[in-house]
Amino acid sequence: MSVATTAAALTLSADEKATLRTAAYGAVSLLAAASGSPHKVATHGSISLYSGTGPIGYALAEKSKIKDLSGKSVAELADKVFPALAEAVALLEQKSPAEADNFRAAVGVALASGVHALKGGPTPGVTAMLAKIEAALTAA
Repeated sequence: MSVATTAAALTLSADEKATLRTAAYGAVSLLAAASGSPHKVATHGSISLYSGTGPIGYALAEKSKIKDLSGKSVAELADKVFPALAEAVALLEQKSPAEADNFRAAVGVALASGVHALKGGPTPGVTAMLAKIEAALTAA
């Protein structure tokens, strides 16, 4: 199936797009919160998400406020992001398994970009958060 066919076949509602953005940008936010350089991680990860292609790229690049990515702790943020990741992947698996893979890849690249921004490589906390995010992305 060509990219054009896949793109044309996937229709997402505004709420579905919001779920994808919450999940993807939330994953970057969780990684940033676990790092010693949150601004660098968030910047590099967000640029990667904004640089996506295909239907997922369009959804992640939309200029709309991402709601519900606040919290007083990493645990509060995780309580919002992990379910959003699982919901996003399940939704995409149902609509277009190829786009579910594209979403996982886009989030993976964003997380790798965030880790790359860290001097000295990932800390144990960052490594643990990466594993939790990966588990949420593959839970569906």
